[in-house]
Amino acid sequence: MPDRRRVVIGSLFILLAAGSSLLLQMTGEGEIEKIEAEHTPDYYVEDFSITTMGVDGKLERTLSAERMLHYPDDDSTELTRPHLVIYEEGAPPWKIKSERGWVSGDGQLVLLNGAVEIDRAAAPGIRPVHIDTHNLRVRPKENYAETDEKVKIRSLGDVQRSVGMQAWLGEPIRIKFLSKVRGHYEIN
Repeated sequence: MPDRRRVVIGSLFILLAAGSSLLLQMTGEGEIEKIEAEHTPDYYVEDFSITTMGVDGKLERTLSAERMLHYPDDDSTELTRPHLVIYEEGAPPWKIKSERGWVSGDGQLVLLNGAVEIDRAAAPGIRPVHIDTHNLRVRPKENYAETDEKVKIRSLGDVQRSVGMQAWLGEPIRIKFLSKVRGHYEIN
């Protein structure tokens, strides 16, 4: 009889464990479905473009993308192949491209993910600049960008490399390299 009792108690524990596991899976799947349902886009736009003007009516920024998805739960936006242009009076604009992007609901933060290219053309008294990096954080209203990734900056024959960068793209323009800085400068 003691062996039969052990078998019954063991069977009850196995059934209890299986039932708990099934209940946990059902509850977990419901939670995942609920989270997915909450973060679902409510609309999308192909060939999206938005322009921001200053209080003086001058062009400040444009943001365009191949595709834009808007999420109502946090008012965020996902972008495919975003292109951000920052205009500065009296200078060529900064043109920033990436593979993917995300914009916070309040528009204060833009994350440019994947490979990022930043370009500014030459003008009288202004050298051309080309920057290659990954995963750039941009605060558009401040004309500020930063990354913790590797950075390569080329301007004419000069090349600078670093890990991490902070860049203030408005006047006065400043770029701060964060670590492992290397440079090659051509003397004319």
